[in-house]
Amino acid sequence: MARFKRILLKLSGESLMGEQHYGIDEHRLAQYAEQIKEIHDMGVEIGIVIGGGNIFRGLKGAGKGFDRVKGDQMGMLATTINGLGLSSALSAAGCPNTVLTAIRMEPIGEFYTKWKAIEAMQQGKVAIMVGGTGSPYFTTDTGSSLRGIEIEADVMLKGTRVDGVYTADPEKDPTATKFQEITFDEIYNRNLKVMDLTATTMCKENGLPIYVFNMDVPGNLKKVIDGEPIGTLVHA
Repeated sequence: MARFKRILLKLSGESLMGEQHYGIDEHRLAQYAEQIKEIHDMGVEIGIVIGGGNIFRGLKGAGKGFDRVKGDQMGMLATTINGLGLSSALSAAGCPNTVLTAIRMEPIGEFYTKWKAIEAMQQGKVAIMVGGTGSPYFTTDTGSSLRGIEIEADVMLKGTRVDGVYTADPEKDPTATKFQEITFDEIYNRNLKVMDLTATTMCKENGLPIYVFNMDVPGNLKKVIDGEPIGTLVHA
């Protein structure tokens, strides 16, 4: 029995690099597709937002002299490239899907609306929502919060390379300890970097819990759906 009926899965663009330093690792992409198909076959309705940091990060580009708006637009296109890659991998795995873009770019994908995304999921397709919010100055974390709220997801599953929320960055501080669950207020008070502040606030104010887990371990997505406590639940 699936723990959630409808999810918003937020994937990291950086994780798509796998063992590479740039771009898309086809092996990692295929692993993600298999994990997604596994829970799709359980009847879970799936919306996906994916980052673009493996190709281009707007904020980092702005620091190197790019106009911020153009840099963010480049980042939006990077998420579209990743979304198309994931769509292709899902199709190869036999998992029906559709790409919805926040900026008009037919025939690359359909122009996103809440109702198109929900209809696609109800028809048994994975809805891959790319292009961020369509506006600059918003991260893909904020984009995933917005889409999760819009599609009325039960939870946002934030797939990262870390297996949950810690008292400090576990990659830098060996004494960091992991939370099984934590409230949004505790995240604010401890200044923990789960997502950016705008995204976290949106989730809190609209009652969308976040579950942080390590997506890079094959089988972990199904474990989350099965209710195994492998990550951290962030709730009101």
